[in-house]
Amino acid sequence: MTEKLFYEDSYMKTFTATVISCESFGEIYKAVLDRTAFFPEGGGQYADQGTLEKDVKVLDVQEKEGMIYHHIEKEMEPGTKVTGMIDWEKRFSRMQQHTAEHIVSGLIHQKFGYNNVGFHLADSYCTLDIDGPLTKEELRQIEWEANKAVFANVPVEVLYPTKEQLEDMEYRSKIEIEGQVRIVRIPGYDVCACCAPHVKMTGEIGLIKFTQSQNYKGGVRITMLSGDRAFCDYCRKEERVKEIMASLAAKEELVAEAVEHLKEENAILKQKLYEQQKRLLEIMADHVPVREKAVCYFDGTLEGAAPRELMNLILDRGVTICAVFVGNERDGFRYVIGSHDMDVRDLCKVLNKKFEGRGGGKALMVQGSLKGKKCDIEKEFYKEVEETRK
Repeated sequence: MTEKLFYEDSYMKTFTATVISCESFGEIYKAVLDRTAFFPEGGGQYADQGTLEKDVKVLDVQEKEGMIYHHIEKEMEPGTKVTGMIDWEKRFSRMQQHTAEHIVSGLIHQKFGYNNVGFHLADSYCTLDIDGPLTKEELRQIEWEANKAVFANVPVEVLYPTKEQLEDMEYRSKIEIEGQVRIVRIPGYDVCACCAPHVKMTGEIGLIKFTQSQNYKGGVRITMLSGDRAFCDYCRKEERVKEIMASLAAKEELVAEAVEHLKEENAILKQKLYEQQKRLLEIMADHVPVREKAVCYFDGTLEGAAPRELMNLILDRGVTICAVFVGNERDGFRYVIGSHDMDVRDLCKVLNKKFEGRGGGKALMVQGSLKGKKCDIEKEFYKEVEETRK
């Protein structure tokens, strides 16, 4: 059994140990030490990272049947004395996030009776899944109460109760635990079975911020940031707000109103542009040359639904069949072909086969793309239309 130093002192940054075994595992090695401060992956939290003897990186740490396996880059001789060093910045950040999660989950359980049924602590975010619905106002209340727990600087206690003591203790746990149960207690806020390292005082968390919430499996999934991550997130968002302020020439407290005004102006301009484009398409449709009630029209500027709208306007002039091609010979053409009374699907298949195209649709309208020279496409189009009429 590996001695778990991270339980004796969660603030231990360096330690000494002896290599018990080291085995090849693909392109890396799995080393077992007699003692370690590296926390193995568990409880929704990733494993610690760091180094052994400064130059040997610890990439991952896993526990199996009481043995802790350090995934390292280089082979180490059994019996070697080593000095391990934890990536403390990463470890402390995770301790902040995890302790914050306990406070939030404990408050939700106290106030609403809901349970935390899922927890994931990644390197850039933390999520917790609650098995009941919460409104935005209720989430804001929980967030505020959680931060009050931080400001109160409450001690975070670690307990190892006996079986008899455990029977009389009310605590949260997502799984059945065999053997000694480790309890993390934050007086007034939470009592929970947990295997991970935590901060000693809630004040070390610094700040708890909910960044997102979404309905999830009948409950809610909360994404939250705490401590250094919450501060960095605030700095990033502050910088973005300042950039928007500069772009809109608006004071910070008026940014939202300025954006809303910009949206309204944009909507008005879009409507004006649509009306002008519609009028332009009507003019274009009136001047497109018609060849025996058939039209094959090429344009390199039309976007969105404009090709289909132009096709319909041309058909309304009494044209039997109309094809509108958008694009160029280098990049290829997008096309829409339609008719009021003629099945255009066979024409679509012929053009696709001859010009490396693909597409399809219904009897009176098809859409797709193809490649070729304008003159060749136009020639093939009129040829097929004439043969269809025979």
